[in-house]
Amino acid sequence: MNGHPARTGAPRGLRRFAGPRPPRPETCELCGVAVPEDGHRHLVETEKRALVCACTACALLFDRPGTATGRYRAVPGRYLTDPGHPLDEGAWELLQIPVGVAFFFRNAALDRLVALYPSPAGATESELDPQTWQSVLGGGRLAALLEPDVEALLLRRSEGRTDCYLVPIDICYELVGRMRLLWQGFDGGAEARAALDAFFAQVERRAKAPADTAGAGPR
Repeated sequence: MNGHPARTGAPRGLRRFAGPRPPRPETCELCGVAVPEDGHRHLVETEKRALVCACTACALLFDRPGTATGRYRAVPGRYLTDPGHPLDEGAWELLQIPVGVAFFFRNAALDRLVALYPSPAGATESELDPQTWQSVLGGGRLAALLEPDVEALLLRRSEGRTDCYLVPIDICYELVGRMRLLWQGFDGGAEARAALDAFFAQVERRAKAPADTAGAGPR
């Protein structure tokens, strides 16, 4: 299977993950106001597969019932885990991902699953057979709950086990940016591995079982 750099569209919303943050405040790309860190939200521009920085007020406009088919969709803030659906080594081999981390999201416009993984070049995309998706991931509760375009199934293979989380799509690109910035040598290096461990420790702390997430809102 050959990977190739993902076509993520205009990288506007991804600039904040690609290196040191700029000294001036981020601004909302819809209304232009300065956005504080604790009020920073993301939208997905679905046709371009691009993240757009937004203030809370603008994000709420696209976080209402009936807005799921428009140009923009608000990225939700829920983190889910399903301990009852573990993935074994055989399942990971079927996915044919060459590294130990990958994320999968359903592209509504293409009506198919997109599989991506971090690499020194950024997000690398792999084609995934729909039958493989169904057999490996489709039987779990998280797959049934996955919102197209704005959420992803984030997988990590480590020490003989594979953990799977349902997460906001923007944190997956945040991870890609960190790995691209820190990656050294063939295996990424100690700094990149430490950042990966810290990232997944935070995801694990925030993730809840689906039955415990009623009323979950934005971060």
